[in-house]
Amino acid sequence: MKHTSDVIIVGGGVIGASIAYHLAKRGQSVTLLERSRLGTEASAAAAGMLGAQSEMEDTGPLFQWARHSRAMFPELSGELRSLTGIDIGLIREGLLNVALSDAQEQELRAREKLQRAAGEKAEWLSAAAAAELEPALSKATRGALYLPEDGQVEAPQLAAAFAQAARVLGAKLQEFAQVQGLLTERDRVIGVTTSEGPLYSDRVVVAAGTWSGQFLAGSGIDLPVYPVKGECFSVLTEKRELQKTLFTPGCYIVPKAGGRLLVGATVVPHSYDRKVSLAGLAELMARAKQVMPAIGEAEWEKAWSGLRPQTPDGMPYIGEIPMYKGLFAACGHYRNGILLSPITGKVIAQLVSGEDLGALQANLPAFSPNLTGTSQRAEGLQRRGEELQSIEAAH
Repeated sequence: MKHTSDVIIVGGGVIGASIAYHLAKRGQSVTLLERSRLGTEASAAAAGMLGAQSEMEDTGPLFQWARHSRAMFPELSGELRSLTGIDIGLIREGLLNVALSDAQEQELRAREKLQRAAGEKAEWLSAAAAAELEPALSKATRGALYLPEDGQVEAPQLAAAFAQAARVLGAKLQEFAQVQGLLTERDRVIGVTTSEGPLYSDRVVVAAGTWSGQFLAGSGIDLPVYPVKGECFSVLTEKRELQKTLFTPGCYIVPKAGGRLLVGATVVPHSYDRKVSLAGLAELMARAKQVMPAIGEAEWEKAWSGLRPQTPDGMPYIGEIPMYKGLFAACGHYRNGILLSPITGKVIAQLVSGEDLGALQANLPAFSPNLTGTSQRAEGLQRRGEELQSIEAAH
């Protein structure tokens, strides 16, 4: 049995490409297999928000990893640009979490205290103060939580930069590679089967987004991942109307270069239907105009959808799958794939290479793919899943 490479990665989105890059940096030989084009699924549809604080409702493991990953972007941006010439469009203008009701104001004021207690920058702004920062805000604004450290990147460019940098460092990336299943021997993985024949390696990483669960199920591994369709649209303005991303329940508006505004996203759980619905767009448009009335005068550009990979408890799977030695998962990142791509790539590369995770080790059990009844991850899985379903139903 001849090893194809030190590590095989199944999935060529931003997560798989980040893993390939971080492994190649460590001198590992890598083969990445993507069933279509690199970075054309959820990675291409994402708005690129680096919302480490904007969507986090507590300061648990996901928040800790999110802010660590956000802090990696400035150095990473330089590294990727040096290797590939690709500018990932990192902008650190901050984010306004906008309140349009008393209930939202109370929630955001409580979140301000939580974020500040965790050592993050967060400031509640009155309606007048928020309007000074962003005059395009609706007069219905009750105030806003200003998060100056949150930012954004161009998601497609980030995925492309990771992939190209991995190639530059020696990784082999194959598009239109149909991976049919895992090759195993007793209690360990030895490679994958493809339409072109077997590929061998004693370390395999599954990073196939919303299709990861289906792929693993073929080998008897129950790691639930389901799609949540998100519809988005973009418009063009003659001048830059916003400097900062606006975020409110059910809607975000992200300012891009050239006066482009990206608006998203609907929440349609358990749907592989990629069609963009008129009802979904109408809902988004109404919510966007509530936050920023002038967006109604903007020029229409386009609409699209993406399938975000979600897990029953809302936490990604990151780590070794206990059923087979050498088999790793890196999937289920839902809305946080772009934000968590640097830390996921780094941690998986460290785990595969046998390196010490340091301070990150303490949070790893929360993301473990071990769902057996005795694992820390399994505790509270059903309760968290019920909470997540109620949140999705509210969107």
